[in-house]
Amino acid sequence: MTPLIRLENLTVAYNRHPAVHHVSGAFASGSLTAIAGPNGAGKSTLLKAIMGELRPAEGRVEHRLGRAEFGYLPQAAEIDRRFPISVIDTVMLGAWKKTGAFGRIAPAEVKRAGEALSAVGLEGFGRRHVGSLSAGQFQRVLFARLLLQDAGIILLDEPFTAIDARTTRDLVDIVTRWHGEGRTVIAVLHDFELVRAHFPQTLLLARELVGWGATADVMSSVNLLKARAMAERWDEDAAACDPEQAPAA
Repeated sequence: MTPLIRLENLTVAYNRHPAVHHVSGAFASGSLTAIAGPNGAGKSTLLKAIMGELRPAEGRVEHRLGRAEFGYLPQAAEIDRRFPISVIDTVMLGAWKKTGAFGRIAPAEVKRAGEALSAVGLEGFGRRHVGSLSAGQFQRVLFARLLLQDAGIILLDEPFTAIDARTTRDLVDIVTRWHGEGRTVIAVLHDFELVRAHFPQTLLLARELVGWGATADVMSSVNLLKARAMAERWDEDAAACDPEQAPAA
């Protein structure tokens, strides 16, 4: 498969201390990839660097994609549901690529938003306030927004955290359908069994790259032990990243 997004010796740092350290590799067009690893491994940081929210300290992310081509679902903890907005208006935010920030919403897009809610099992929820929803229901709303956005590259940051098993199954089905449609899907996940069951490719990260390739090979017990050991011995008070010490790609 053709490389779509390439990472070249990528380092992403906070106050010059690396959260992602000298990572190289490529995501193929149409691939379904999990980014897995221990807590604090830099998984969400890597996802934000891919979509351009964070600038590299060293190296680069290479692609020829516009921001509008990415569909992004952040962690639930990053979203303030106290904002007074309805379910249908939240889903309609997925139409911004067609309407612009202040453009008129066409009736066809309103119809598509309703269809997206039906597709995630929330038919009839349109007028409800997002703050009244359960965690699982709200995650379904965010998936409906992605359905409306219709992006070719979909980035998901821990999309199945703190939701019930039925919702997880339903949303995994949507991810599988996106993959079947030829979209490129990259998801940060902490549930290793979910990774093994549904994601053919895995990038295993412990701030540095542990493995990247077929999930059956990457998610071996040896690699998982290595990732845990690397995360545990990482020194938060170490000196700032020195680009001269970058490992060979």
